[in-house]
Amino acid sequence: MTRKVPVTLTIAGSDNSGGAGVQADLKTFTRMGVYGTSALTCVVAEHPGRVSKIAPIDPQMVTEQIRLVFEAFPVAAVKTGMLFSSGIIQGLAQEMRRHRRVKLVVDPVMVATSGAALLKAEAERDMAQLLFPQATLVTPNLDEASRLVGRKLKNADQAKEAARELAKRWNVPFLVKGGHLNLSQAEDYLAWPNGKLKTFAAKRCQGVETHGTGCTYSAAICAGLAQGLSLENAVGKGKKFITRAIQKHLKVGRYTPLNHLSA
Repeated sequence: MTRKVPVTLTIAGSDNSGGAGVQADLKTFTRMGVYGTSALTCVVAEHPGRVSKIAPIDPQMVTEQIRLVFEAFPVAAVKTGMLFSSGIIQGLAQEMRRHRRVKLVVDPVMVATSGAALLKAEAERDMAQLLFPQATLVTPNLDEASRLVGRKLKNADQAKEAARELAKRWNVPFLVKGGHLNLSQAEDYLAWPNGKLKTFAAKRCQGVETHGTGCTYSAAICAGLAQGLSLENAVGKGKKFITRAIQKHLKVGRYTPLNHLSA
């Protein structure tokens, strides 16, 4: 008997180093037990230390990839990563309006861990206006949340306040990831539009290259939603997945990439 497997779709950039982007998402989907599909938005020449070049895919080609995935498969959940341009975001937003019942996790990728800009300035506005309101969850890291609220977030209380503010502003849940806070544990803050907030905490793993953690975390949450988990349980499962991927990290050359297979 053929087993029914939930289908997920990642819409993101390609990371040739394998630790982030579509590559990380597909590894995560497979390990989480869902069938992963993809739509490439750009090809990025990079490694964990730096981004060298970015070649965007034509927006119409991105939209066509998305359209064909939906045509062929019963997609249960979608996650976004590096979207790069307004044209890509506009096409994606239009496609998602045609599939309103599909869960959507928006990882608002703006800046790489290495500091390189990954989203055009005008595209930030379109992402907020067109995608955030359609999202099941938005997952900014601390720097991205700071950018969205327009102020620096320096401690846990400020991060929690920002999560609540963003959830209320766009009327969708926000998960502000506080891994860069100077805390004994790695904490993330899930806020709902009604003001409810839940903290997810895990033991901090020191000295590990964090390239691709945001991609992997949001992909794991997306997989959980596709499997029918509640938002809170999907985030909890995703938190356990990313924590283990960090704790069981690999040593490859000069870097310590995430270990998706052991997560």
